[in-house]
Amino acid sequence: MSEEKTEPTGAARLRQPLRSQLILRPQCLEDLLGEDHPARVIWEVTGNLDLSAFYAAIRAREGSAGRDATDPRLLVALWLYAATEGVGSARELARLCLEHDGYRWLCGGVSLNHHTLSDFRVGHGEALDALLTQVLAALLEKKLVEVWRISQDGTRVRACAGASSFRRRERLESLLEQSKAHVEELRRQVQEPGEAAAQSARVRGARQRAARERQERVEEALKLLPELEDRQQKLAKKISAKDKAKKLREPRASTTDASARVMKMADGGFRPAVNVQLACDPSSRAIVGVEVSSQGVDTGLSEPMREQVEKRTGEKVREHLLDGGYLDLKEIERAAGLGVDLYVPAKPPRNPAKRLTAYDPKASDSPDVAAWRQRMGSEEGQAIYKLRGSTIETVNADLKTYRGLGPLTVRSLAKVRCAVMWSVLAYNLLHFSAALLA
Repeated sequence: MSEEKTEPTGAARLRQPLRSQLILRPQCLEDLLGEDHPARVIWEVTGNLDLSAFYAAIRAREGSAGRDATDPRLLVALWLYAATEGVGSARELARLCLEHDGYRWLCGGVSLNHHTLSDFRVGHGEALDALLTQVLAALLEKKLVEVWRISQDGTRVRACAGASSFRRRERLESLLEQSKAHVEELRRQVQEPGEAAAQSARVRGARQRAARERQERVEEALKLLPELEDRQQKLAKKISAKDKAKKLREPRASTTDASARVMKMADGGFRPAVNVQLACDPSSRAIVGVEVSSQGVDTGLSEPMREQVEKRTGEKVREHLLDGGYLDLKEIERAAGLGVDLYVPAKPPRNPAKRLTAYDPKASDSPDVAAWRQRMGSEEGQAIYKLRGSTIETVNADLKTYRGLGPLTVRSLAKVRCAVMWSVLAYNLLHFSAALLA
């Protein structure tokens, strides 16, 4: 006969955490990461790059007083590794430097705060631009990248500006007067012994700095209004008198970030954003050109990008792949005069009875425009144009999904460009690290 099972009695025996117990654990930072860890790879790659432009601004020199500066190579490696992990916040990076093994290994015991990290991230625009040029030069020398054919696209990235921060001229002028009055009031308080003693020097300095920055942002917004008004006037000439009243509104500028514009996003909504322009080599998918614009449309942005790529690489662009938002017949003619074939889809005909397809020539077409229509209508042209969507679109998705090119935490186009450049450099270094270390 089988034995009857009895119900257990007594208290349950459990394994519970005991955090007050001392642990003797000898540990070296070198033991934290494996040999092929991405942090090690980035550190090795930065060691092979010329970072002298980042060292030029260091004032702590041998024989002079002052605190030692943090090694720029460490800061470059930290931001590149952060970009590969999708981290785009200085405060988050400072926290990871204390808690995450990869960042702790890179720091090697060097303490960092978010102010140092934030200032370095946006304070070396020219050095970052030169670093991208240097990386591309190495890849071109190894025959891994070509620029005779490039693919370009723009992506809207949420700006660091509130949707309710956009003001019209009258309101901006009123805010400017209030800001000036606030700055003067704070100056008066500093001169009053009683009021000055009630606050610490640190608090007074912070309040004065915040007031000055507020005034500067309002002044910057006012400076941009004439440009917006001029654009509005040009737009008014293209709109019928019947539609002017409901389509044209008084121009507004943001008091948070004057460079931001309300743009239509990928989900169909309208939010403050900047237009990030990227160009890549379709064969290798390397990013070869970067620009940031406050323009909500892509028209007129292809020529500057092509010029940048040619200047950066020293190579001639022969074919330029673009989507329909870049279409401009005058640009097609100018590009043809420079020996560049544009691959951009044509708009469908308004009257199919006269022109069956968008590729049928018009009587008013110039020879260069007619050649473009014939090129885009051919099977070869269609096959070449398909490379655009399968390359630059995936590059944009990679940067937004994995390289930290998300909602921005910095303001002004110059700082935004720096933030974008870190993501671009991380993308290129991650894809070509083996070649750069060879």
